[in-house]
Amino acid sequence: MATPRTDKPNIVVFFTDQQRWDSTGVHGNPLDLTPNFDRIAMRGTHCWNAYTCQPVCMPARSSLQTGKYASETGCFTNAQCIRPDEKTLGHWFREAGYHTAYIGKWHLCNREPVPHAYRSGYDTWLGSNVLEFTSDAYDTVMYDNDDRPVHLPGYRVDAVADAGIRALAAHRDEPLFLMLSFIEPHHQNHRDEYAAPEGYRERYQGRWMPPDLAALGGSSAYHLGGYWGCIKRLDEAFGRVLDAIRSLGLRRDTIVVFTSDHGSHFKTRNAEYKRACHDGCSRIPLAFCGPGFEGGGRVQELVSLVDLPPTLLDAAGLAVPETMRGHSLMPLLRRQPVEWPREVFLQISESQVGRALRTERWKYAVHAPDKHGGRDPFSERYVEQFLYDMEADPYEQRNLIGLETLREVTEDLRQRLVARIREAEGREAVIEPAPTVRAGQMYNPGCARFPLETR
Repeated sequence: MATPRTDKPNIVVFFTDQQRWDSTGVHGNPLDLTPNFDRIAMRGTHCWNAYTCQPVCMPARSSLQTGKYASETGCFTNAQCIRPDEKTLGHWFREAGYHTAYIGKWHLCNREPVPHAYRSGYDTWLGSNVLEFTSDAYDTVMYDNDDRPVHLPGYRVDAVADAGIRALAAHRDEPLFLMLSFIEPHHQNHRDEYAAPEGYRERYQGRWMPPDLAALGGSSAYHLGGYWGCIKRLDEAFGRVLDAIRSLGLRRDTIVVFTSDHGSHFKTRNAEYKRACHDGCSRIPLAFCGPGFEGGGRVQELVSLVDLPPTLLDAAGLAVPETMRGHSLMPLLRRQPVEWPREVFLQISESQVGRALRTERWKYAVHAPDKHGGRDPFSERYVEQFLYDMEADPYEQRNLIGLETLREVTEDLRQRLVARIREAEGREAVIEPAPTVRAGQMYNPGCARFPLETR
């Protein structure tokens, strides 16, 4: 039973699916898709360099709920269930006297409806494990606390947002932790289509394209209009949630965070949309507003999705469990002395067993050629695969791995990644260097991803 309202802030997490960081205006998108996100990013706190810790749905969601890496939660692919005894944000906030509510896509189980034991401490439940399978753009079906199907009217983004607004109103007099989890702008699986509201795809088709997609193509020429259209409607719904918070008199009492599980590279880096180290699917939007975050400005430090759970608990005045791998942003915002990590660590599954580092300048990635991405959570042996200079090549068009002139850089990154694997996974790993490439052998027509020759 939640306690009456005290000085505890409400927490509202607006969580999208497969949304690139450069879909936002503050990151240079010229289409005016996200005026509401841009507004809170500018007046609140904007994490400029935010990354997922696992560029695929279920693993990223398990990290968001637990503050652990997916290799620890057991959800390192999309085919597993979160353990019923795994403590999550739902548990921690409920134990602190919050009413906890989850609305939308869950994707931390392999059953539909999600059994009560796998709902991870949420009091109010209106969800679907895999929302893109139980619904369509104009046919939203989720399940309530009693496993009954609930048909919600309107476009799916609006249906989920409206349910969230009703939850805000119903629990306005008590501390509330609310997660609104949208499927958009993820593609509608059975049609392989980004299912925008009627008329929205046409509005954006053939317009601005991020440089990596302009160079590499993939499915973006066909899909990008619908993708941008989904994001426009998400931002409109986000604006309505912010308006509801204001109209309920909760603006000064409510922390709001907007982020996504991962992005989309539109089949440019592998055979589908994610499961790669590249920024197209690993860099995400992340901004906060509300108490503790107003006027925080732009955070330049590298931030991981795994940093979000400790940040939310800390912002609410709650203790951060020692089991969490991430770090709270609050000391940074309070201008307290803090030794912030100089890189973010990524685990990659399903397409491969991969690991990656994003440092202030470099992106460095390795893969395990002897392991299966759908079966193996770890490896003791990796081989170097990618190296990008993110200052000179922010859209990762030229793979520098093995380049002789960058040997010292690569050796340093290799050691740092081995240390992060040891820290996050509790095991030793060996990374084998890539074959040496001489500078004159690099082939770079503007879109190559691999050296042409090796020695």
